[in-house]
Amino acid sequence: MDSIKNTTHRALDYQPVLKGSLVEVRPLLNADQEALYRVASDPLIWEQHPSDRFNRAEFIVFFKESLASGGALLVIDTHSQSTIGTSRYHGYDKETSSVEIGWTFLARSHWGGKYNGDLKQVMLGHAFEYVDTVIFYIDANNERSQKSIAKIGGVHDDKPDSRGRVVFRLGKSAFSNRSLPHN
Repeated sequence: MDSIKNTTHRALDYQPVLKGSLVEVRPLLNADQEALYRVASDPLIWEQHPSDRFNRAEFIVFFKESLASGGALLVIDTHSQSTIGTSRYHGYDKETSSVEIGWTFLARSHWGGKYNGDLKQVMLGHAFEYVDTVIFYIDANNERSQKSIAKIGGVHDDKPDSRGRVVFRLGKSAFSNRSLPHN
């Protein structure tokens, strides 16, 4: 049986504990709010996003929505054990064998590809245990994220979604046939 084409269709675990070489990922908890806000309070993180989540009030709304989503994850630097960001699984669709990964941000001290590559490696590896396709919805102005997803093999859809976001898809077979950049 070809395991690439025959994903076992079971319910996706939205909040796994995952460990890569540079990052650890675990379910986001209410107790993580202050540590995550210290990362999110950097305005440059949000310069290509349609929000001002560096403002505490907007961050609190984002944080509460993240907790309520049931798929939010805290990203931790494995070496320092410090909080460096968050990401989320959302919109699992058994019929299309797909899930979205998004709402990701990392501390600027961890930009440059290595940490994001490791984060995507563990999150995609987990997702592809359950689905055949991972979808990324990215704001049209967020060129940094678009380049990042293209770099890992995401294929740009020709049409934006109904909210005007750019859509990228990454299939299980494409992921299985390449390693993600770590630099």
